[in-house]
Amino acid sequence: MLDKTFVKYISEKEIEEATERVARQINEDYKDDQPYLLVTLNGAIMFAVELMKKLTIPCRITCVKLSSYSGTTSTNKVKELVGLNDDLTGQRVLIIEDIVDTGVTYEHMHKMLLDAHAKDVRIATMSFKPDAYKKELPVHYVALSIPNKFVVGHGLDYDGWGRNYADIYQLSE
Repeated sequence: MLDKTFVKYISEKEIEEATERVARQINEDYKDDQPYLLVTLNGAIMFAVELMKKLTIPCRITCVKLSSYSGTTSTNKVKELVGLNDDLTGQRVLIIEDIVDTGVTYEHMHKMLLDAHAKDVRIATMSFKPDAYKKELPVHYVALSIPNKFVVGHGLDYDGWGRNYADIYQLSE
């Protein structure tokens, strides 16, 4: 892809099973509630769609578009490309992310949601890099824990490419 070589790392079936597990946890934790799902564009689209089909709880959805990557590295700065438009005052909000690595974007969104007077903020992520995570905020729902390697596919991209791959691919060394 472009100037990089990637190798298959996680199959679509493994992702599907992990998503089902996360959905069961969310259904249990929110069984008496109606959370607002906040999907981060563009990466979390695939995970969000699959997760939402497995949720049995009533919920609403909204989206934001943030950027913190350039190529294969984090800039450690978050740009709001499409901001929050819904009133989340008093709402329980569940962020739906494709990946949590350094935690910079998650911390930014968490603060943004508290500033918007959300009652409760949690996160569900398709992939989590515990070795790269540098923040104190809890990561509530993790489908896949992965090493600190660059990955593409299933919503994850390299400069906009590779999101459409059903499997997840890891950058070849």
